[in-house]
Amino acid sequence: MNGEPIISIRDLTIRLSGRDILRKINVDVSRGEILVVMGLSGVGKSTLLKCLIGLLKPTSGEIFLEGQEITHLKPQELNEVRKKIGMVFQSPALFDSLTIGENVAFGLREHSRFPEEEIRRIVVSNLAMVDLKGLEEMYPSQLSGGMQKRASLARTISTQPEIILYDEPTSGLDPIMSTVISRLILDMKNKLGATSIVVTHDLTSAFSIADRIAMLIDGKIVELNTVEGIKNSKNPLVVQFREGSVEGPIKV
Repeated sequence: MNGEPIISIRDLTIRLSGRDILRKINVDVSRGEILVVMGLSGVGKSTLLKCLIGLLKPTSGEIFLEGQEITHLKPQELNEVRKKIGMVFQSPALFDSLTIGENVAFGLREHSRFPEEEIRRIVVSNLAMVDLKGLEEMYPSQLSGGMQKRASLARTISTQPEIILYDEPTSGLDPIMSTVISRLILDMKNKLGATSIVVTHDLTSAFSIADRIAMLIDGKIVELNTVEGIKNSKNPLVVQFREGSVEGPIKV
């Protein structure tokens, strides 16, 4: 994880309804890194992802993707940038009327010129990668919540994005399925070389997958450190979050 960062965020500020959701966020993400963004609900974690994918324009600040500033791009230029980014939403967001295979193939059919034979090969390969081999003809309603999330990940990686953004990927899952999803996030790094930003408040998952963790409190990064650094941090904000205590500087 050396060399020029694939993502650089500079003084990013988001103000909505007179309130600063994010305040002067500064962070670089190296190619192939898994950066986990942690914090309480409502502190701006998902807002950060929306800025990175161009769904929300910052009030001020800049975002560079492979050296290109993206916050002022025209819609057509932004669409080209989005081809490099995959998004795994908190809910699986699958199309109920399509089979799992059709869901995974959707982006390929919309944005590529691959022949159907190649699309089918990619679908089969991606479903096998997330341990859903042979389920191409099933519908989302026939799968468990965890299986739907895996299918959503298979769809996301079908276009081979360089960057994958995960919004609360283990939310609503039992501990065993959360571990499965965490391992898949690591697989995407190891097998595809993907750079990942994972938004979560799941400490167990974060500690198992992160190269670094950014602790976001009240719209600001209060600590950016390795897993061991976060585990051993003496920062009162980090300590309170890590221990899940209602007593401390974080007001709930």
